[in-house]
Amino acid sequence: MAAYHHIIAGLDLSEESPQVLERATELARACNATLSVAHVIEPLTFAYGGDMPVDLSEVQEQLQLKAEQELHRLTRQTDLTIQQEHVLVGQPATELHYLANQEGADLIVVGSHGRKGFALLLGSTSNSVMHGASCDVLAVRVSHPDSSET
Repeated sequence: MAAYHHIIAGLDLSEESPQVLERATELARACNATLSVAHVIEPLTFAYGGDMPVDLSEVQEQLQLKAEQELHRLTRQTDLTIQQEHVLVGQPATELHYLANQEGADLIVVGSHGRKGFALLLGSTSNSVMHGASCDVLAVRVSHPDSSET
C-alpha cells in the first residue's frame, strides 16, 4: 500500500459524512499522514441559472457559515488532529481537484452511494472526483444510517 502524506476528506455534510471521515481518519493514522477536510457549496446562481434578479449573496454567506459550523462539529468527533477545514464555493469535483493540487494532497477520500441504473448515468460527485483527479481517490461505500447494510 502506498504511504500517503496528506489526505483530503471531501464531505457532503450528509448523515453519511461521519462514515467517510472515519475511513479517512483510519487511513491518515495508518499512514501517519496529515488530514484535511473539505466541503463544497454550489453557488446559488448554479441552482437558479443566474436568471433571478435577486441578490443571493446574504443567503450564500449564511449557507457558508452553516457549513463551516457543521464541518467543525464533525471534525470535533475525531481524535485525530485535522490540519485544515475548508469550505469552498463552486463545483465539488473541480474544487476538490484544485484543493488537492494546492495542498499537495496525494489522496482524496469521498463517499459513494453505489448508484445504479439511471442515477448512475446522471453521474455523481464521487465519480467526477475520480475521473479528474491528479492523485489517488478512495470512494468509500456509505450506507444510510437507518439501513441494515454495512
